[in-house]
Amino acid sequence: MNNDSAQDRTPDGRVADAVDRNWVDRIAPPATRPYLRLSRADRPAGTWLLLLPCWWGLALAVAASGGWTPLTLWYVIAAALGSFLMRGAGCTWNDLSDRDFDAAVARTRSRPLPSGQVTARQAFIWMGVQMALAFAILLTFPLPAIAMGIAALIPVAIYPFAKRFTWWPQVFLGLAFNWGALLFWVAVRGTLEWPAVALYLAGIAWTLFYDTIYAHQDKEDDALIGVKSTARLFADRTPRWLMLFLVLAVLLGLYAVIAALIDGSVLTLVLALGGVWGFGMHLWWQLRHLDIDDVQTCLGLFRSNRDAGLILAVALALAGALARVL
Repeated sequence: MNNDSAQDRTPDGRVADAVDRNWVDRIAPPATRPYLRLSRADRPAGTWLLLLPCWWGLALAVAASGGWTPLTLWYVIAAALGSFLMRGAGCTWNDLSDRDFDAAVARTRSRPLPSGQVTARQAFIWMGVQMALAFAILLTFPLPAIAMGIAALIPVAIYPFAKRFTWWPQVFLGLAFNWGALLFWVAVRGTLEWPAVALYLAGIAWTLFYDTIYAHQDKEDDALIGVKSTARLFADRTPRWLMLFLVLAVLLGLYAVIAALIDGSVLTLVLALGGVWGFGMHLWWQLRHLDIDDVQTCLGLFRSNRDAGLILAVALALAGALARVL
């Protein structure tokens, strides 16, 4: 592989699937851009998808515990900062593990490692910096939550290799990306309980939904280089599988809300259940507009999952605020 070949580069070092006019390519200092691109800061959808389950678990725990407090409001900010840093560290680890595969795929060969914008040594150092900053934030949490945060490193470490040995790498992504639902529940409640587990499983079903859509962008290249994915496994049966994941995500979300809030006020419960319904309706909208052979449609629907997750997060946050006054 020739890292300096013209086909591996885009103008100004931009990554091929970056968001148009993103802040990294427009205003970040040039020396920082390769590292921010390595962290996917120019593609923020993944940060949202890591953050939103954190906010789900936090807001549901707050609603079950009587409302928002100054400490739980700090957790809202900590979740955002930690998600940005750990998503960046995870993406750096993923790119280090996949740099040879990325060089063989049209959509990913412009990433900083295969295109030669950074070296493997520089990427390792950058990953360590991000993890250290995230750990400093985690130290402001109670000990049980700190332990949960450290345990999250296990699925994060495994995920980049999953596509080599299973057709279901999206399960491992779901295990990693939705861990925040468990961590922030424990931060508020002090222990792991069934509503958090159900919410975590709902998030995994959601990840299977959106990342299968995402993987359809690369299915032809993945087939050539032998990378496995649910997109390749499901092929034309994808809509039926996505419908299954949609139903699972909604049913598990409903159970989590009912189990957490059944002893509270009816209004709080109804508001939270409405959030699950709105979340499910957004997934249904995505399914109706899906074209698995249209790369731009797949990318657009994948990115729209930020809005789906925000519907549930906002409803749960409002339920927590309502619990404070009722």
